[in-house]
Amino acid sequence: MTRDVLPPLFGRTVQRVHCIGVGGMGLGPLAIFLARSGWTVTGEDDALSMEMRRQLQRGGVVIAPLPEACDLVVYSSAIAPAHAASAAAGARGIPRVRRGEMLAAVTAGRRLVAVCGSHGKTTTTAMLITVLRRAGVDAGYVLGGLFNGGAAPAQAGAADWVVAEIDESDGTIGQFAPELTVAVNLDWDHPDFYRSAGALETAFADLFQRTRGEVLVGGPTRNGAQEIDVGPQKRAWTFGLEQGADFEATLVADEGGRMTLRLSGKFQAGEATVRARGEFNARNATAALAAAQLMGVALTGDELADFPGVRRRQTVLSTVGGVTVMEDYAHHPAEIRALLASLRRPGGVLRVVFQPHRFSRTAQFKAEFADALAQADAVYLLDVYSAGEMPVAGGTSAEVADALHRAAPALAVHYAAGDGGWSQRLTAEVRSGDVVVFVGAGDIERRAREWLAARWDGLAAEISQGVSAATKVRREESLAPKTTMRVGGAARIYVEPATAEDLRATVAAARARGVRWLMLGRGSNLVVPDEGVDGVVISLAAAAWATFEARGDGRVWAGAGLRLKNLCGLAAKAGLTGFEFLEGVPGNLGGALRMNAGAMGGWTFDVVEAVTLMDADGTVRTLPKAEMEVGYRHCAELKNAVALGALLRPAAQVEADAVNRQLDVYRRKRQESQPREPSAGCIFKNPPGTSAGRLIDESGLKGARVGEAEVSAVHANFIVNRGGATAGDVLELVRHVRARVRRATGVELEPEVILFGQTWEETL
Repeated sequence: MTRDVLPPLFGRTVQRVHCIGVGGMGLGPLAIFLARSGWTVTGEDDALSMEMRRQLQRGGVVIAPLPEACDLVVYSSAIAPAHAASAAAGARGIPRVRRGEMLAAVTAGRRLVAVCGSHGKTTTTAMLITVLRRAGVDAGYVLGGLFNGGAAPAQAGAADWVVAEIDESDGTIGQFAPELTVAVNLDWDHPDFYRSAGALETAFADLFQRTRGEVLVGGPTRNGAQEIDVGPQKRAWTFGLEQGADFEATLVADEGGRMTLRLSGKFQAGEATVRARGEFNARNATAALAAAQLMGVALTGDELADFPGVRRRQTVLSTVGGVTVMEDYAHHPAEIRALLASLRRPGGVLRVVFQPHRFSRTAQFKAEFADALAQADAVYLLDVYSAGEMPVAGGTSAEVADALHRAAPALAVHYAAGDGGWSQRLTAEVRSGDVVVFVGAGDIERRAREWLAARWDGLAAEISQGVSAATKVRREESLAPKTTMRVGGAARIYVEPATAEDLRATVAAARARGVRWLMLGRGSNLVVPDEGVDGVVISLAAAAWATFEARGDGRVWAGAGLRLKNLCGLAAKAGLTGFEFLEGVPGNLGGALRMNAGAMGGWTFDVVEAVTLMDADGTVRTLPKAEMEVGYRHCAELKNAVALGALLRPAAQVEADAVNRQLDVYRRKRQESQPREPSAGCIFKNPPGTSAGRLIDESGLKGARVGEAEVSAVHANFIVNRGGATAGDVLELVRHVRARVRRATGVELEPEVILFGQTWEETL
């Protein structure tokens, strides 16, 4: 909801805002909200992650130092007063405000849904945003984290409603007067600011008094709304899994990454499916669904069935070698207790790498941390992440280790000051079937990725030792330049085998480590996620795979790495007709065989006589077409095998000029009907009886954009890259198109392109 006229802020006209600490999960999304609402926003951070950089740039925030022209500086509470940029702003007389103060100011004129509480508010906020989007409510929002799948962490929105996390840690909670307040819990936290549990409860109670509409609080007893005076003319509602809550849910199933909740009390729907796991998330989902109903949403129960999740909230980083590696932002004892309880599985070994956050919190809750961590089978303690605090007596990781030894004498606990040796110890002890979870709110996400990188380095070295010198083996190879859409991240390991034996050795090494391997052709008909691909990506890009041999009997042998465009050109030169329909398909023969690619009324297997392939166990065999199961975009035999090449039979042998004339006809037809900008081809499958492009066009979506991704004005079933798109832009636009078409026509479009290394079910 970009505004033509910006409202004054803090009693002055503000057009240009600079954000210090913009890489943080609090200020970064707020900066995006400001930029999308019409302000000119710049920002800087001493430790800006690639993920947040991409989101900021997509959202219109310019990463730059404090500019000459600046009306207001917003800073994160983690920024010290002596920070160079903050001090420079002060010296120039530029007003400075905290993140919470700015959020309160820019949402004051809208119907604010304030999600607060000591823990769980990010997930609850993300779930509420998901419910509203599924219901077609274009609310603004400011999330305190990043969605899995790349959706923006903030939007201005066109509706009056705006949903935001309200942080109580620095006292700015006192600036807000919401329309609806959702308090997920009232557990004592932030002892550096609130010296007692009562002081924190008072801050929440004051917020409830200032709330203009309704209040929703976890209950129904202790820490519930029945104990809190919310003032006259408004109602306090309770939610929870406990019997007697106004909005009550019962967790009836929790398996396969999805939960089923039975809803009762004031809920309109009787059941809800939630893509999440654990009792803690069941409670968060109950809060989100109840809040949405209080906002006027008519619940159907499937609003959270495709909830993408939030990064660093039970996020699976890897399953390499049968070891499930996760990360979670939990840093309060109650969060950790709930997290580990949800991860316990019969027969599995649960290993926890824990980094306490803040000396004051560690000193106050070390016994509670020990009690929560005792649910693990092994604990690897890191030093406390100070978050700018000075050390506090009794607030060290050594104190937590001592408390753990007292609480659970039989538990395997590793701690060495300076974080010494935990990584090597974990590597030596971890086994297939284990769950390793990195827990904390500091820089532990970096430690997790460093530990995983070392494991990938080992596999890359093993592959290199087992192949010839001509084979290329690279770590973190960018895949975007290898695709037709030109978006996406890197492959953890990328291999270009020079020979079939090198291909066999690569696959064998990956299988021995329990690592998936994926074939990458010319990179058409797929989108690579921004976070890249956790696996071994294999490309038959070496020249030896691009052979074209005309046989004396009129047949042609073609290698799997041969580009279809080159196949058509070489066939035309030899006067062989029947391949012309493949001229404009931007792939190679291997990919075309795997998908039975088609165009202009023809299909790849129309001209195939036999395929030579390598099975996952390294066996090479040749199958005649008659023995293969092929169909629309499908070849069953190549689902888990690699095509090495194919014997092709042209339709006839004619003059080369005749073939070239037909190629020109198809080329002109394609140029007139398809966009020229980088794309992945048709994004959606055609529904029965109609075309996806027609439905998208009739829904008014031609030209719709997210960042630099755009629905083509030439063909509505193409999403094109206008020059600087990210995979996140593309995926968000896919979600937007599906939602708009569903609302306009009732048809749920299904993607045709491949989400490389992931599944659409994980993302949409």
